[in-house]
Parts: sequence; C-alpha cells; structure tokens
Amino acid sequence: MKIWKLSYALLALFIALLGLTFVEKPDSRLHLIACDVGQGDATLVIYGEIQILVDGGADSKVLDCLGSYAPYNDREIELVILTHPQIDHFGGLIEVFRRYKVNDFLVSGLDSGTEAYQVLKKEVGGQGVRVISPDTGLSLRLGKIYIDILHPSQQFVLSNSTKTGTGNSQAILGAYTSSKGSNDFSIVARLSVDSFSILLTGDISPGSEAFLLSEGLIQPADYIKIPHHGSKNGLTQTFLDAVEPKVALISVGKDNRYGHPNREILDMLKAKGVQILRTDEVGDIEIIPAIKQ
Repeated sequence: MKIWKLSYALLALFIALLGLTFVEKPDSRLHLIACDVGQGDATLVIYGEIQILVDGGADSKVLDCLGSYAPYNDREIELVILTHPQIDHFGGLIEVFRRYKVNDFLVSGLDSGTEAYQVLKKEVGGQGVRVISPDTGLSLRLGKIYIDILHPSQQFVLSNSTKTGTGNSQAILGAYTSSKGSNDFSIVARLSVDSFSILLTGDISPGSEAFLLSEGLIQPADYIKIPHHGSKNGLTQTFLDAVEPKVALISVGKDNRYGHPNREILDMLKAKGVQILRTDEVGDIEIIPAIKQ
C-alpha cells in the first residue's frame, strides 16, 4: 500500500512539473511591458525566447517585472539597453547584471560620475558582457526584432564630450564626460517586429527632437514611450505630429514631486486622439500587439 502511495505521489509530482514547464514555455506573441518601477523607466520586450530590457529604473523593482513576465527558468537576457546614465534609468540594472546572464549591453560611453554607476561598470566588466556603442544608422536584429538606432551618433558623442578613459573604443563604459546634460545623449531607437513599431525615447530633450526631425530620421510608429516621464521639457508638438502614434506609454511614479506627467503633454496627446497608458495609474502595462505577418 505504501509503495502505491509513493508511486502516486511521484506521478503527481511529475505531472505538476510537466504542467509548470508547459505554462512557462514562451508563446509566439510579442509582449511589450512598461514596468512599474516608480519614478523611472524600464521597458521589457519578450518575443519567444528573446528578451530585451530597455533601462532598469532606480532600484530592484525591475526584478519584480522580470519575475512576473519572463519565464522563470530563463535567466538569460539577450540585450540590455541603457538610454542614458541617470539613476532612475540604470539603478535597477545593477541587480539585473548580478542575477541574469546578459549577452549584449547597448550603452553610450558617457559617464555618470556617481558611485552607483561605478558599481554598474564593475558588474558589467566582471560578467564579460559585450558592450555595444550606439550610432545613428546602427541596426540590430534579434530574431524577428529589429532595433534601429536614431540617436546619438558617434560623431555627436565625440563632439560634445571629453575622453577620460584609456583605449580607443567608445564602447568603454564611462570613457567620456560632458558639460551637456545626459538627457541630450539619450538613446532613441525604433523597435519593430513585422508591421508593429514603437519609438523608444529615453529622456530625449526638445533640442535633440528638433535635430532628429531636421535629419528626417523620425517615421510614424504605432506606439511611443513618452520622453522624460511626460515632463514639459520632453515631448514637442512637432515631434508628436511626425510620430503619429496610436498609443503613448508614460512611465512615471505615483504622486512624484516633479509633477509628471505635465498637463500640457497630456492635453497634447488627447488632442491628437492618442490613447494614454500610465504606470502610476495601472502599474505594469503589458501590450500584446496583433502583428500582421
């Protein structure tokens, strides 16, 4: 009798593990998640077995997002992008690099000058992660995901910064300092899968938006991550008119001391008929777009 009970228990355990494995198997849909990391930015993209993380918020809250949406048995992130070295974008990446295997890290050589950024640099260096420098025109492909870099160009970085590190590669983390604000160096990228596209903007400034428009680099996109948490010094009307998004994602902390998102930005989006989704109102925002093959 005891043998039978043991056999049934083992069988039940096997079925449970099999069911768990089945549930955790990646599906074939594109998942776009604006993670609720408070007053900061973190965007997770999952497509099959590919995971891309854009920014990581200020602290370890991003781990909750990864734990909720990424398969529990997948501890590998194919690409991490840091749009610019401000703590509300890179702070959470320290624990990400400690707990996950990251294949590639797309980041400019601009330094932060903070102790926390030195910790991040140490973690990246210790893991032997391949560091990729952004450059206008650079296109990355991960499976069916295309990431086209619109800003900054290497020329922009070199012309507006001073080299402080050793070696000749701009890919060296923290190799440059600048008197310009780090927002001006924000990586702006267009991520697309088949017919779907989203414009990722970091904390880009109006001046950089005007430059991108003058160079003809901005095309319409289905979604836009609103720059600088909906700050008045982020999105401009001419930039919004060029992107023509259907949906705007605003990553922002509830009752933050900056007054983000700004009422003028919200009114601008509403006047264009853009659907607004905010992390301070709904928490994590998961979008599963219908992709036309």
